[in-house]
Amino acid sequence: MAFKTLSSRKVTWIDIVNPDDRDILYLQENFDIHPIALEEFFTPTYQPKATEFENCLFLSIHIPFFNVETRTSYPVELDIILTKTHLITGHKNNIYQVDSFFESLEKNYGKRLLALSDTPAHLMYSVLEILFNSCFARLEHIGKNLDNIEESVFSGHEKEMVFEISVVKRDILNFRRTLKPQHSILKSLCERKSIFIPEELKIYLQDLIGTNIRIWNVLENNKEIIESLEATNNSLLSNKLDITMKILTIFSAIMLPMTVYSNVMSMNARIPLADYPNAFWIHIIIILCISIFTIIIFKKKNWI
Repeated sequence: MAFKTLSSRKVTWIDIVNPDDRDILYLQENFDIHPIALEEFFTPTYQPKATEFENCLFLSIHIPFFNVETRTSYPVELDIILTKTHLITGHKNNIYQVDSFFESLEKNYGKRLLALSDTPAHLMYSVLEILFNSCFARLEHIGKNLDNIEESVFSGHEKEMVFEISVVKRDILNFRRTLKPQHSILKSLCERKSIFIPEELKIYLQDLIGTNIRIWNVLENNKEIIESLEATNNSLLSNKLDITMKILTIFSAIMLPMTVYSNVMSMNARIPLADYPNAFWIHIIIILCISIFTIIIFKKKNWI
């Protein structure tokens, strides 16, 4: 069993990390929680949900976190059981923001008294507010990556930026995929009448919805920026490739008459001026004249 407890006269917060069978047994024996809510609490979910039972409210939300190794966002699940007197949170892995908030309440009696002075729903709001506000730091990190990519794209590092752009696009995509479904959950908490969520708290939940919308708007802006940078980078790469191919084509076209002339001169036949002492240099001059003539034609045609 790996859970921590904070208590006041009105509210008790139980935080369970990586819940197992012993935790299930503990909750069954000590709390009147619906079996379906317990099953959902200990079963990983891929979509957020909010279900109200006669004796509790179950919530499952996902918050985008960042994996340093893969350099992309991934969803972290937080399960919540809300009763009239208890807030029970469960998560498979450590969530820094939740752990830090819990420890700060443990160490600071005044802060703990304030946080646990109303209802479990008020405490739940405080936890959710911390988690959603933590997303802004991630958005700042994405913004810095976009600035670095923009600078590199216009500094002649288009090839190197192809991979970097793909990494940031994947990060933004995973962030959006995780964040978007949370809006409907927060909205349902505001709209439904529940004995576990006081009416005066719904204005604060509306503020959480506003936070969610602000995060989404920044993500939309980042998505447009990275797509524009990708299009610009591809255009610059394509332009460089066109210039390279043009140079190679012109070079081949100039060399072609010279190659034909030298091949004719190498045939098994009498070569003109073969007996002349300076024949070699004469043929070199002829080849150069052919090349110059070819370049003049290309210039007149505006091909180069």
